[in-house]
Amino acid sequence: MKEQLLKAMQRNQLVDLMYISRSGEVSKRRVKIIKMTADLFQAYCFVKYAKRTFIIDNVLAVVPVIQREREVI
Repeated sequence: MKEQLLKAMQRNQLVDLMYISRSGEVSKRRVKIIKMTADLFQAYCFVKYAKRTFIIDNVLAVVPVIQREREVI
């Protein structure tokens, strides 16, 4: 999981996360990772419109957001 998060941060890519909070609540978040440490990462959350700190071990799934360009014909 940590490797996927690190790659997304290096590529400046948005990711969708499935995250479980300390209280056990599961949520889906779209984030842009700003900084990573050994067991935490800081990211801008587009759901809460704020900078948040996440625990890497509480991330259940990571999916990169692929943005397609639309062609004008």
